[in-house]
Amino acid sequence: MTYAKVIVDVPSKETNRPYDYVIPPKLSGWVEIGSRVGVPFGPRILQGFVVGLHQEAEVDAARIKPIAEVSDSEPPLTPELVKLSRWMSKTYLCHDITALQAMIPGALKAKYERYIQAAEGVTSPQSAVEHGVFAGGEMTGNGQGILFESETLERESILRYVIAKGPVKTEQLLLKFEGQATLIKQMLLSGQLTEAQVIKDRLSQKKVLTVYPNENKNEIRAYLDKLPANAKRQKDVLDYLLLHHEPVKLADLLAELDLSASTVKSLAEKGMLIIREADEFRNPYEGRDFTPTLPMLLTPQQQIAYDAIRQDLDDRIHRTYLLQGVTGSGKTEVYLQTIQRTLDAGREAIVLVPEISLTPQMVERFKGRFGDQVAVLHSRLSQGERYDEWRKIRAGQVTVAIGARSAIFAPFTKIGLIIIDEEHESSYKQEESPKYHAKRVAIERACAHDAVVVLGSATPSLETFYQTKSDLHGVPVRLSGGEPAIRLITMSERVAGRPMPEVKIVDLREELKAGNRSMFSRELYSAIETRLHKKEQTVLLLNRRGYSTFVMCRSCGFVAGCPHCDISLTYHQRSRNLRCHYCGYAEREPEVCPDCKSEHIRFFGTGTQKVEEELGKLFPGIRVIRMDVDTTTEKGSHEKWLTQFRNKEADVLLGTQMVAKGLDFPDVTLVGVIAADTVLNLPDFRAGEKTFQLLTQVAGRAGRHHLPGEVVIQSYSPEHYSIEHASRHDYDSFVMQELGMRKERGYPPYCRLILITMSHEHIPVLVQIGEALANTLRERAGAAREGEPSFEVMGPVASPIPRIKDRYRFQCMVKYREESAAIEAVKAVLASFESRVKPHKIQISVDVDPQILM
Repeated sequence: MTYAKVIVDVPSKETNRPYDYVIPPKLSGWVEIGSRVGVPFGPRILQGFVVGLHQEAEVDAARIKPIAEVSDSEPPLTPELVKLSRWMSKTYLCHDITALQAMIPGALKAKYERYIQAAEGVTSPQSAVEHGVFAGGEMTGNGQGILFESETLERESILRYVIAKGPVKTEQLLLKFEGQATLIKQMLLSGQLTEAQVIKDRLSQKKVLTVYPNENKNEIRAYLDKLPANAKRQKDVLDYLLLHHEPVKLADLLAELDLSASTVKSLAEKGMLIIREADEFRNPYEGRDFTPTLPMLLTPQQQIAYDAIRQDLDDRIHRTYLLQGVTGSGKTEVYLQTIQRTLDAGREAIVLVPEISLTPQMVERFKGRFGDQVAVLHSRLSQGERYDEWRKIRAGQVTVAIGARSAIFAPFTKIGLIIIDEEHESSYKQEESPKYHAKRVAIERACAHDAVVVLGSATPSLETFYQTKSDLHGVPVRLSGGEPAIRLITMSERVAGRPMPEVKIVDLREELKAGNRSMFSRELYSAIETRLHKKEQTVLLLNRRGYSTFVMCRSCGFVAGCPHCDISLTYHQRSRNLRCHYCGYAEREPEVCPDCKSEHIRFFGTGTQKVEEELGKLFPGIRVIRMDVDTTTEKGSHEKWLTQFRNKEADVLLGTQMVAKGLDFPDVTLVGVIAADTVLNLPDFRAGEKTFQLLTQVAGRAGRHHLPGEVVIQSYSPEHYSIEHASRHDYDSFVMQELGMRKERGYPPYCRLILITMSHEHIPVLVQIGEALANTLRERAGAAREGEPSFEVMGPVASPIPRIKDRYRFQCMVKYREESAAIEAVKAVLASFESRVKPHKIQISVDVDPQILM
């Protein structure tokens, strides 16, 4: 006997371990590490993943149940990914099944459906009596049919329907026999019917009718010779199949030869061809032509970067590089040429980009260079398209995967290169369990494959940059936890020696003093006017969607807030409602103040909708494309807006963060930042870093080609060091100042963090449990080593947003250096609190290396 260790689809502390199942002879050879299987678990059949195989049972073999089914002919997970899931569950304190589920496409996540069928051996109402499946007195036979003592006709009707249809979905049966739910339940209890749970994928593979020619060509030719002259349609089909040896979709064949399906079906009946269903991959870029591109001549700085990476690729040495290149320095071309080197060596490449940077322009660059070898994985594809792109990877039909965060789990088996573009982006951190960081996962995967990791950015995160230095501010970079050191490659010049754009900072306080109450400073107004006159283009950034930030009464100070979250509502003019961007609550705009009934209730702050409206007033006839979450929800909307802008069908591209990265338009000569302070004022120690990164990134959209660029940054805090350094494109000075402050306050990269967030409907319960948990952690920290505690516990305190969806929120912060000590302590303490937390229904979330502290 061979036994499989299976992680079952029950995400709970009690079941967070592998269970042994025997592999029955009929499934021998089908069950492998990484297979999805259906296994009996209690009274149900559940999906599970095989994480190990062994020859001897670790418990009484007689008690071990057999695997019921195997879901796939080829395991969706490779052994390497299964091993990676164990690392993820330990590192990010999540259940094993949660880590495994994160690695497969949504289409393969189990959908459990309940089906009702007739009892075994029952083929008719009469046979039900013969098999004796009914309790005494319920049914009797009279030789001419079935007599029920009660509900005779209804029972017979239900039984006949189920026998005729085979297994029927429970919901479908209840709908068919509306009002008979009690009777159906009685029939289940008495044994007339049985109910079973069936595992279904959330999405099926797409099937199309396909024509396969008879492999015996001589037989076809002989049939052709006998065809009468009036059988021209059949002759056309057979001539086509003799000329084209590959299978052809039935619909394509009918369209090509302009004939009806009956002709083809007639030939199939005569054995001249075969018609059967075949799998078809959904193609998200069907009908799109990508212009092929050739490698460009590299600049000296690009060549240095390429040579360093190429050497490790050729030697198959695992190493991580930070490619720090200013905007427009040609990082993408370095990516493309190192990928080509990887493919030439028979290996595969993964490219990660932030979701908002995964523009059609980015896809075009990679498709243009590598064609059908590229699979694209991102949320703007349909679930079916994403599933089929994943299937191409698993089947070995492609060698490059480009996508957002989850593409790091692409099931390649020969990875040679992993590229993470804009590596500083916080979107690489998953905010739901498992709360992994794609950057750390990439390095872990690359280790297993002896692959190279390239982290690219004009403004690297401080944590990444810090690891490229041997010593900074007197503190060794290599923490005792031991993340690998990173090699720095710098590209400080734009391609073709183009200058960085000139940056002007406008003090909005001075604008107010001068009587300008518009959202556009005189400097920015003049710059936009100049571009309109020259027929050049402008990009405007405002990191806030909606029409206004909040609605306030000028009479009493009332601010419209969400009744379920401690946050103000945002006004959206198009729908004329106020909306919470956290829980989705919406209400109509108020005509009078709900508190004092005053009519002086107004919109304050500025959102992208309001900027769009103001542009139309100030510059009559201006053509504006607005890109934010509200205007890009439809499939293909990103591509539509950016194509229009590239074709110069608009003068201004206005948007949130999504216009700050990855865009390259030759006629954009002006970038305007409406308000540089939106991120600065957040209660987050990374606020200065995020502001510097955002300003630098958006400034890099200007002057990327033959026309010089200009940037206008509007701010109420123009003297802030992040804004000053961004205006000079001075990353090094910013880093030194920011690191000095981080060291003084004890924040990353000089330590690491674990954020523990607790939520409950009642504050007293939350305070009691929160303080007890924090004190227990402190005791554990002090006991871990003599003298200095192994980690520091801060809190509990109310979260920056203290209530979301009617649940109050408290948080604790753990600062640490030794990864294993802190994580093990948090894991142990949370396990010990399980019995205290469960009765109160307190929700606890743990985030290792959090990127957002809200």
